[in-house]
Amino acid sequence: MVRIGVTRLRTEISEVVSRVQYAGERTVLERQGKAVAALVPMEDLELLEALEDRYLVELADKAEADSAAKPRVPWEEIKAELDQR
Repeated sequence: MVRIGVTRLRTEISEVVSRVQYAGERTVLERQGKAVAALVPMEDLELLEALEDRYLVELADKAEADSAAKPRVPWEEIKAELDQR
């Protein structure tokens, strides 16, 4: 993985983007020595988004299964409890 300062990136943007696009190089952008962003090939981004989507579906499925196992509380009961606070 390559690291490059954002100031240097300004002068080398075309070359850096070409290396990311054609060589699949991942580039970490730094500001004052601290990593602040990254340039990655589109294939990496698509994979990351697919993994994120799958993870969120798994979380939703788990939440739905957990809620199905718990007894339902009527809204009136919840509202009455909140009104007492």
